[in-house]
Amino acid sequence: AGIAPVEVSPAVPVRAESEAVSADRSAQGVLDVAASGAVATRRTYLTRVWNLDNRPHRDQSSLDRLQLHRQNYLIVRKSTNPNNLPTSPGINNLGVTANDIDALEAKFRLSFKTSMYTNTDLDLGGFKTFRLWGAYTQQSSWQVFNTRNSSPFRETNYEPELIAAFATGKESGFKLLNLGLTHQSNGRPNPESRSWNRVYAQGGWEWDNTSLLARAWWRVPENILKDDNPDIVHYIGRAEVVARWEPDDRSQAVLVAIRNNLNLNQNIGFVQVDWSLPVALGTAARMHAQFTSGYGESLIDYNHRQNTFGLGFSFREW
Repeated sequence: AGIAPVEVSPAVPVRAESEAVSADRSAQGVLDVAASGAVATRRTYLTRVWNLDNRPHRDQSSLDRLQLHRQNYLIVRKSTNPNNLPTSPGINNLGVTANDIDALEAKFRLSFKTSMYTNTDLDLGGFKTFRLWGAYTQQSSWQVFNTRNSSPFRETNYEPELIAAFATGKESGFKLLNLGLTHQSNGRPNPESRSWNRVYAQGGWEWDNTSLLARAWWRVPENILKDDNPDIVHYIGRAEVVARWEPDDRSQAVLVAIRNNLNLNQNIGFVQVDWSLPVALGTAARMHAQFTSGYGESLIDYNHRQNTFGLGFSFREW
């Protein structure tokens, strides 16, 4: 008996089809990577700082990583009117003696927060996600050049916060509503002790490279016998608006903060302009310029008017 011939299918078409599928998958992968990169480059300031796109960082059962809250910087600044005699009408804050301070000093701020709880399935009044933040800000004024008095720290302000953040999920316009509880104090003994507690509501809007945060607060009442600064709302104010702009490449940023007491008869306010210049200082920082004018650059100066200008560097976002 003869052996039946065996047909061998041509391998070329099969190989060609396999290569075509592989090429299609590779092309799709390139498109996916490109799309992913495009999304990353469009990640705006409010999205980054408040994690509005819900990027995971760690296991949701534990605290998130630390990230930027307010801007972190170190500058050397000069005041046009140094507050060498800080005063307050508080009952326990009388009898202040004059301080020998310089107009030129160092000022630095450290500010960070962490996500404590996240709900990405929220459906409440137009809000899609909820996140609970714990935040901390510390700002210090250091008389580093005042060697005749051993270069003392003139004041340090401590500000812990608890913030409930509701996000709308929108790519433009109204993006965020924050409800917060904040304590601010300088840790000094009387008569230079300053402190207060506030509850606030803050809205966040964003259009392309421009963001806007508007916040109004209510001071938690204190016993008049323990109040270090009973008139602080008159000077620090009742509301603030913060506008920020950055280019697409994030090489620089300009921030303007305006605070006001909303009193038409005795209107008092404060303005601060920060500019992170497009001058890199290594990979973690860049040059930073700051100008302030008005009342309340710090707690000890809450009822003191001055202008300041400073230059130094700010840290990039963590």
